[in-house]
Amino acid sequence: MIRVLLADDEVMIRAGVRAILAADPEIEVVAEAGDGRQAVELALSHRPDVVLLDIRMPRMDGLAAAAELRRAAPGTAVLMLTTFGEDDYIARALGEGAAGFLLKSGDPRELLAGIHAVADGAAYLSPRVAHRVITELAGGRMTRAAAAREQVAALTPRERDVLALVGEGLSNGQIARRLYLVEGTVKAHMSAILTRLGARNRVQAAILAHEAGLLGSVEPPDGEVQ
Repeated sequence: MIRVLLADDEVMIRAGVRAILAADPEIEVVAEAGDGRQAVELALSHRPDVVLLDIRMPRMDGLAAAAELRRAAPGTAVLMLTTFGEDDYIARALGEGAAGFLLKSGDPRELLAGIHAVADGAAYLSPRVAHRVITELAGGRMTRAAAAREQVAALTPRERDVLALVGEGLSNGQIARRLYLVEGTVKAHMSAILTRLGARNRVQAAILAHEAGLLGSVEPPDGEVQ
């Protein structure tokens, strides 16, 4: 089961999201919060796999709550759910360590897909948000590509392979199967990659993989699981 905590100050919104999640037998809502501070407190007591955070909430907004959860509960994935699609909110949410970003106006199937993805260690952006990010990246493609290639050059060949697959949206388990590694080894590589690149989360690492042109560069190796 994927254990989820819902945080939104609107009771009707929480009820609607809970109804959508109830349709998935692999998802269990373990707690609900009406503001960011309560979301952090409940996350620390219930230790859910995923916290679904609205951005605009009283006492503590979703962005501040995401930053607090990154420090206090790094094993919990944060998925932002909001009606606001402005670039500033997207950038700030991802910068605070969110593993994904969804719009409330999106397809309910995106919500379920996003929860499954971040619970499995992958990153997830709704199609509309992904389009915004890609468009923004395209604006400074040449300069950023050069900078990204320089950063990625500090990685080992295996770390670059892992980063390339992160850029393709694969989870740790999927990367392990693709490269014939045990999942613990992939997690160790991922930790080293984030440290070397100075990236806060998988989303930032995936963007670097895109900018550096790593996607599609990995061929399945021959040999046994390492």
